[in-house]
Amino acid sequence: MSSNSLQYVDIDAFQADLLNWYHLNKRHLPWRQTDDPYKIWVSEVMLQQTQVKTVIPYYERFMEKFPTVYDLAAADEQLVLKEWEGLGYYSRARNLHTAAKEVATTYAGKLPNDAKKLSNLKGIGPYTKGAILSIAFNERQPAVDGNVMRVYSRILNIDEDVTRYQTRKLFERYVYETIPEENPGDFNQSIMELGALICIPRQPKCEQCPVKAHCEAYKLGIQTLLPIRNKQPKQKEIAYVALLIVTNDGKIIIEQRPDEGLLANLWQFPMVPVDEIGFEHIEQYMFAEYGLKIKRQQKKGTLKHTFSHLIWHLTVYKAILEKDLVNEPRLQLIPLTELDTYPFPVSHLKMMEFL
Repeated sequence: MSSNSLQYVDIDAFQADLLNWYHLNKRHLPWRQTDDPYKIWVSEVMLQQTQVKTVIPYYERFMEKFPTVYDLAAADEQLVLKEWEGLGYYSRARNLHTAAKEVATTYAGKLPNDAKKLSNLKGIGPYTKGAILSIAFNERQPAVDGNVMRVYSRILNIDEDVTRYQTRKLFERYVYETIPEENPGDFNQSIMELGALICIPRQPKCEQCPVKAHCEAYKLGIQTLLPIRNKQPKQKEIAYVALLIVTNDGKIIIEQRPDEGLLANLWQFPMVPVDEIGFEHIEQYMFAEYGLKIKRQQKKGTLKHTFSHLIWHLTVYKAILEKDLVNEPRLQLIPLTELDTYPFPVSHLKMMEFL
């Protein structure tokens, strides 16, 4: 049964216990060594749906390449995507790039500290807005992500489905009511840190938790049952043949994905949807779709790549280009030595091992 209330929590003691633990135990992360709103913004975008240890080297390289919002705004999108290559969820990079241009031109290179103006920048949702305002500008704003909802669902014994919009709004209200006037950024980061290190999803380390005395779920022994998350729809599965189409003089064909949708504007090796086409019609499909005359050769391997809503089953074949490339704007015929200058998604980076 959800308490749906803060009435059982000593908020002052909760804040003190949490912040004391945070200041003694927090990880020394590169974005915690700065108060530059631009750098904090970049880190928060990178950390969406990505683990801290994965983000650190990307963040450091990105900051070296684009040390100011002006550097990012002036960069070519393909270069930005190349620096993001392997980090996934590439719409984050495109949105960040678009928003950087707006900050550079509309706000003289300074990220606005106004909630409405921040929200109007592409890619800045409620969580990122709250994180930037609290960490970079010391504003008392909630920053509610999955970690935070997990912590608060246990502290307050909230049994509402955390995938629902109304539940997120409920958490935002409770988090706001517990944020101290001083150091709101540290408080928000302490909740995230607790969720990342102690109040973890399957086996929370309750004995090490600095706020277990305030936790309703711990008192009731139901911490592993929370948060409540209704089952997500089953991921759609699609089978493709991916073709490594090479020439005798050391060149290979690559294809740019559409400028909207999944993996927009990234490069890949041509893919054939074999459930629709059939293995026996791959050569005909490539000629009809692209004007390419190819001869499929040996199978090189198989890969599986999982997105949040989709699973790709990829069978990789080598193929020989039998006829010169016709004028097809989606395709490029490039030397193999230039492959590393184009941004590829992770699944296709793995295929390069077969070359």
